[in-house]
Amino acid sequence: MDLVNEYGLNEGGPYELPKTVLDVLEKGVKGDLDDTPRRSHPMFCTPRQQQSVVGREEKEVDHDENLADSTSMLSETILVGNNDLAVTAAAKEAEKLGYHPVILGTTIEGEAKDVAGVYTAMAERLHRQKTGSIDAAQYAIAKLPAALIGGGETTVTLASENCGKGGRNQEIGLVAALNLRSMKLRDIVLASIGTDGTDGPTDAAGAIIDGGTIDRVEQLNGRTMTGEDALRQHDAYSFFDSINLLSEKDGEIDTSCLPLVKTGPTGTNVADDGPSAQYVFQNNIENTAQLNH
Repeated sequence: MDLVNEYGLNEGGPYELPKTVLDVLEKGVKGDLDDTPRRSHPMFCTPRQQQSVVGREEKEVDHDENLADSTSMLSETILVGNNDLAVTAAAKEAEKLGYHPVILGTTIEGEAKDVAGVYTAMAERLHRQKTGSIDAAQYAIAKLPAALIGGGETTVTLASENCGKGGRNQEIGLVAALNLRSMKLRDIVLASIGTDGTDGPTDAAGAIIDGGTIDRVEQLNGRTMTGEDALRQHDAYSFFDSINLLSEKDGEIDTSCLPLVKTGPTGTNVADDGPSAQYVFQNNIENTAQLNH
């Protein structure tokens, strides 16, 4: 718990962990919860092996090298989901909708803002292809309408004094929205979604944005926070959610264009997804998805 307190993850701290997590940690410190079982624990053994260790001290079982080895060989692991499956499913769905999907990869890593820059650069290339640029047409990324899809785990590096709220998917969405506005691209949509339904310490799974998102949010929130301000403070959630907060206050703002995606916890986590598409949709698996209308 010393680390929890040191980094402000304690109750009332700036990065407070969920109460359920803190409860588990506190119970572990008090000894009310058992440690994580070792690979040689009887629970991982076959029935015959379990009988052979009944009554023996756990210390003896932990040092039984033969039992540990045989357990690992006899145990069966069934993988019900992973990043490849999620990205492939997104590609198949895009194809059903009439797009030409391209899977960019499933191990995309790096700073969220840098990954967002790569996605928007690809989107700009698709736009040039759409508008008839000769070089873009000759060396096309994909046949139009296209959906560029990728998955992986990005990172947001924070300063110790940072108090912003968000997650890597929301930051990708924020950076992409700023880039698309700067490029004057209004026919691109990007979705950056976490497959577990939770992006950072927020109730959002990620965000869906386009080239007009920044202007819409700033107009509706009266520029109480700008997109640039939010990026400097790594406060994407507060920026995107500012529309919703104002709506709750006066009840007059339409939140149908709210960028945040809130699915609730999905009970699984196979990384982030994000595609990019010309004319309609781009998606990235716990990373980003881009759509081109």
